[in-house]
Amino acid sequence: MNIEDIKTVMIVGAGTMGQQIGAQSALFNYEVVLYDIDQTLLDKALERIKILFGYLVKTGQTTTESVKAALDRISTTSDMGQGAKKADIISESVPEDPQLKGSVFARLNELCPAHTIFTTNTSTLLPSQFAQACGRPKKLVALHFHDVRVTRIVDVMGHAGSSAESVELVTRFAERIGQIPIVLKKENPGYVFNTMLSNLFNTAQTLAANGITDPTEIDRAWMGVTRMNMGPFGLMDSVGIDTVCKVTAYWAEKNDDDQMRKNIQYLKKYVEKGDLGQKTGRGFYTYPKPAYSLPDFLEPGRDSKVEP
Repeated sequence: MNIEDIKTVMIVGAGTMGQQIGAQSALFNYEVVLYDIDQTLLDKALERIKILFGYLVKTGQTTTESVKAALDRISTTSDMGQGAKKADIISESVPEDPQLKGSVFARLNELCPAHTIFTTNTSTLLPSQFAQACGRPKKLVALHFHDVRVTRIVDVMGHAGSSAESVELVTRFAERIGQIPIVLKKENPGYVFNTMLSNLFNTAQTLAANGITDPTEIDRAWMGVTRMNMGPFGLMDSVGIDTVCKVTAYWAEKNDDDQMRKNIQYLKKYVEKGDLGQKTGRGFYTYPKPAYSLPDFLEPGRDSKVEP
């Protein structure tokens, strides 16, 4: 299959990243089928895609006319078979569980045409962990997105069994939807940026979980020195505290790390209350105007405490 043969993108998992990948693909003239297990989830996803498009228009990244055309190219279904039958490329964003991903891809292997390329947006897992289960390992490649609102960087990572043709095709697809592909020569948990980011997250969680200081003080330290507009806890809110918690839990068990287990308990206080970050309006900060975005955030004497 050539890049010109890709017409329809199936998004498997209509959460935050699935919404963003679907929106980005539709903006660049691809037909998009958004799949999830429940129509209620899909309806909510469409509403959030409209909000995302509104932001992209407001910030000058696209136009109202382009958004209208893109929305016309997006359809939804809770019937996997219905979505799979015309899919030329799959973008999977289901929870970070290798067995779950393997079972989802195995089902898609039965339903998709033989030419369909499988991509996974996994944040920390390796494609090789579910490549054989997927049924077509040569056509499985990681295509990992960051937040499309703020960056065009994506990671392209094959596994030992990926064909060179599949990696090349996925790279070209990333370019066709306006992204900048970073191609890895071999598998690495967390790709490039996320490898660095996960260490930052773990360190920040450890400081807070051990009572060294509060999340806002940790963010103030990071932002004050690096001059970045967001600290690690603001970034965790952007990713989703539930997602961060799941990733931390996976690596805590894999590495048998007691400190990471302690960090999970700290994160769970937020998750159990439903304070998951930007997507719920509250996490370590309150949205839409989090404290770190205010002019006085780095000023001396401000209240730094964030209540769990």
